[in-house]
Amino acid sequence: MKIERTKNASRNIVSGTFLKVYQMIMPFIMRTIMIYALGEQYLGLNSLFTSILQVLNIAELGVGSAMVFSMYEPISKDDTKKINALMRLYRKYYRIIGGIILTAGLVILPFLHNLIKGETPNDINIYILYLLNLFATVLSYWMFAYRNSILTAYQRVDIANKVSIITDTLKYIFQICAIILFKNYYLYVIVIIITQIINNIMRAIVSYKIYPNYKPIGFLDIDETKKINKRIQDLFTSKIGMVIVNSADNIVISAFLGLRILAIYQNYFFVVSAIIGIVSIIYVSCLAGVGNSLITETKEKNYIVFKRLTFLVCWISGFCTICFLCLYQPFMELWMGPERLLDYSAVVCFALYFFVFEINTLLNMFKDAAGIWHSDRFRPLVTAMSNLIMNLILVNIWGIYGVLLSTVLSTLFVGMPWLMHNLFTTVFSRALIKDYLMQIVKYVLLVACTAIIAVFVCSFTVRTSLLLQLLLNLLICISLNVLFFYLAFCKTEEFAYCVELCSKMVKKWKK
Repeated sequence: MKIERTKNASRNIVSGTFLKVYQMIMPFIMRTIMIYALGEQYLGLNSLFTSILQVLNIAELGVGSAMVFSMYEPISKDDTKKINALMRLYRKYYRIIGGIILTAGLVILPFLHNLIKGETPNDINIYILYLLNLFATVLSYWMFAYRNSILTAYQRVDIANKVSIITDTLKYIFQICAIILFKNYYLYVIVIIITQIINNIMRAIVSYKIYPNYKPIGFLDIDETKKINKRIQDLFTSKIGMVIVNSADNIVISAFLGLRILAIYQNYFFVVSAIIGIVSIIYVSCLAGVGNSLITETKEKNYIVFKRLTFLVCWISGFCTICFLCLYQPFMELWMGPERLLDYSAVVCFALYFFVFEINTLLNMFKDAAGIWHSDRFRPLVTAMSNLIMNLILVNIWGIYGVLLSTVLSTLFVGMPWLMHNLFTTVFSRALIKDYLMQIVKYVLLVACTAIIAVFVCSFTVRTSLLLQLLLNLLICISLNVLFFYLAFCKTEEFAYCVELCSKMVKKWKK
């Protein structure tokens, strides 16, 4: 079956945008309610538990990516028997993974207090809360998680998005009640467990309804199973690297600086991660389409797609980076008050982190779509270890700023060059890497120049009203970003593609 890549990507982007905006606004409200109703230490605990559980998720070993990749070919050939066998194997692996996470989580339990510097809230038991969060994570693997692979492989993420909107709405309603009416953090966490179960069940029901011929039955031949296991082994180091990069910062801050500093840091990082979530719609919506294209199209056409998406990501990421530099501090002061602000140097670090993260994510998307995990298996681990070492050193020198810079430096100077080499050696052509680097340099220089001008212009905006300042700065950022990118690239093929893509999205939205 030939997947309608453009149609599905547009549909996923529209639904994904709505979901991400929804998931950005509601957690923002929840975070605000929690910090004013319960206090900063609860936010710090939230972040710490999330990071610990991300480390435990190493057990997933990249099974999901390997299984979805394995489905691309049988889907294109309508091989129902093989897809069913893949689903059965997927279910088996996820049951094992849930058990491993549960066991590892219990092993960590006695050492939990060593990861927290300073005091914790007096009215809670951190061990009970940790066990509740652990149980929620384990259930996410045991409760029909394998059914979601079909929706992802068929590029129907929009269906999963609709289910998430329903279950998230229930979750937020009951969590708000738990905090405001009962001021009970235990109920807040229990709600997560219940809605996680509902979400998994609903996705499974919808998946069965749309694709009733796909069931977890049958067996793969030994050679095919060995290939999948090999992909999973190759993804293991990638998974470790990703987890260390995503979780080390929070754990290091909690252990060296305390829960209150972690909460303030997370207030800033929440904004960055929310924008990352919105931009990630592009990657999630296009991943299956790119995977299908890499199988069915020529290298030349795939490189054209790669350049188009690079332009799109740099334009969007550049705009967001400029907005961070001009809007971050006024917004944080309006939201959390002047007593919970970091220095402007932290804003610059977050902006750099965001831009580097987005370019790296684009490269990783093509790597995952192409399934070149074997040749890339050591890069994530080396990058992550360099990040962790710099974290432990720089946190004692520059505090939070050292933690942020360690992530930027390890990605920029260790991870990205290595990943780019692997990508052009395996997927495209090594001769094209110079052309691509020149393209990236042009985008970076334009974003840097636009950012400097935007910060300078915004320094003259009114400061008597934070809300008015935010609106004026936003207008300046939008105007300068659109103007400079248009003047620099309006005659390029990549710009024409972006205009066409936006037009299709608007038409889809109207329908």
